[in-house]
Amino acid sequence: MPAPNLFLVYVSDVERATAFYSDLFDAEPVVTTPRYVPFEVAPGVLFALWSGRADRLAPGTPRTSEVGLMVPGPPAAIDEIHAAWAAKGVTVVEEPHDEVFGRTFVAADPDGNLIRVSPVD
Repeated sequence: MPAPNLFLVYVSDVERATAFYSDLFDAEPVVTTPRYVPFEVAPGVLFALWSGRADRLAPGTPRTSEVGLMVPGPPAAIDEIHAAWAAKGVTVVEEPHDEVFGRTFVAADPDGNLIRVSPVD
């Protein structure tokens, strides 16, 4: 059986989300459509923005999942990313701190989707 290779993030404004993630991850989408924008994050693995059901998402809906960015290197590498994202105006919902798995922080995209930065497991 194949491993998961498509990760969808629901967004209310595809253009805004595309600009946000393109800048945040310094990446260009594979293709841009009015409701679906995929980024290839590894060979055969897509991280995609999807607004096909945005009309069914309530702004106050709590987000219960996170996109993860695992960073190699020492804890200072996490702090450097935090500083760079904060300088871009990214909303940080959990400041850098130490957890059982290492240094981490959590940011949010314009729709409130969570992005956790942590060390490589």
